[in-house]
Amino acid sequence: MTDSKKWYAVHTKPRWEKKVASLLDNMNITHYCPLNRVVRQWSDRKKIIHEPLFKSYVFVHISDKEQSSVRKVNGVINFVCWLGKPAVIRDAEIEVIRQFLKEYKNVQIERSSINMNDVVRIVRGPLLEQEGTVIQVMNNRVKVQLPSLGCVMSAEVEKSDVELVHPSNQ
Repeated sequence: MTDSKKWYAVHTKPRWEKKVASLLDNMNITHYCPLNRVVRQWSDRKKIIHEPLFKSYVFVHISDKEQSSVRKVNGVINFVCWLGKPAVIRDAEIEVIRQFLKEYKNVQIERSSINMNDVVRIVRGPLLEQEGTVIQVMNNRVKVQLPSLGCVMSAEVEKSDVELVHPSNQ
């Protein structure tokens, strides 16, 4: 039996995401701390900074045996759990986050109770061929559902860049 690696989310102390990522790096533990490109305005200038997309979360790609080592990392509070066990994040969702952040800046995260609506497929752009459930459409803003994390990412996407796969049952 092989102990395959899976993605998990760990909850960190507030504002410790980058520190935890650095400590995991020192331990040679595969991790992902998604950084959002955000424009900040100071009195004399504007600057693009990189801040964690998910506040107090870092993703780790580990085997079950490595969980105890990750729990001991300074700044890690615990794994994000579902039904009493560390919640597994699908590889495809990690990849969607990576692609989304490559293309867009000032990405916004909202906590969401998942509502099932139309299923669409992206037909142009960085998320080509990705399917997702539309949570809300306002003008050209489309929200992409990430069910394992219980949240949605939103960015400006042209309505013409999506096609209907399954209409909602409403």
